[in-house]
This record gives sequence, structure tokens and C-alpha cells, in this order.
Amino acid sequence: MSIKVRTKHFGEIDLDESKVLTFENGIMGYENCKKFTILFNNESGTRPVISWLQSLNEPGLALPVINPVLVMEDYNPVVEEELLSGLGELNPDNQIVFVTLTVPKDLTRMTANLKAPIVINADTRKGCQVIVENHDYKVKYPVYERFAKAKQEKEGETC
Repeated sequence: MSIKVRTKHFGEIDLDESKVLTFENGIMGYENCKKFTILFNNESGTRPVISWLQSLNEPGLALPVINPVLVMEDYNPVVEEELLSGLGELNPDNQIVFVTLTVPKDLTRMTANLKAPIVINADTRKGCQVIVENHDYKVKYPVYERFAKAKQEKEGETC
């Protein structure tokens, strides 16, 4: 069964109901938005580096998200188990973690929020945003140089 969803960046899309994620408490700053999905703009069907956490309640709310390991290889957030209890039993096979990106006009100032990751249980399709206990993780962790370096290395491989 599919539903029609209006979005700011992707227009109107048909979304399979199995792709709907429920965030019981919403996300920070958008506590009333409870239904989301993950979208990506890629014709080949392969998942790109950056995806979008799209609200189904608010068409204009779409946050760019990324796997935190692509930002910081040893990312290992410490989270109180109680904060994740509403998601169901998590394990390495069903747990998906994203961090949000802030992408200003000046791309060299792009940052990732390592302090408040989004955790999703793929089996229950429930998600939440949590504040990690790690004191060394920043809300505005600079990522542009890391992406630029990775792109240079990838281009060097093709030559």
C-alpha cells in the first residue's frame, strides 16, 4: 500500500507505507512531527552519502543526514539505554544511526551534529533523536575538509 506525500525538495511522491518511520517524541525543535521517511536523490538506486530525513507531517521539513562513521571513523556514542527503550530491541543488524548536517551557502562551513544522533530500529520502524553523553562530540563538527579529502582520494583512484 502506498501513500502520497508532499515534499519541498522532491515534489509529490508515492511512498510505500513500509517506509514510514515513527518518532514518538518527534525530533528536537519539531516535537509535533512524528512521521518521517528516509529519501535520497539518486537515479541509480544506490544509496548516496547524504540522505534526507523527510517529515510526512510537514512538507518543508527535510533534514540532510549522513552515516556518522563517514564523518568520524571511530564514532561511538554513549547513550543511556532508557532513551532507546521505546525503539524495541536493537542489534547491529537492525540499528541505523544518522547525524544531521547543516549545509550553509558557504559549503566550507558545513557541519555535522555528532552530539544528537538519530537512531532507528529498522525492524520496528521506530526512531528517536538522543543527546549522547560523550563530552568530546560537538554539535557543529566541521566536515567539509573530510569530504573534500575523500573526493580527492576517490578521483585519484580513477586516474
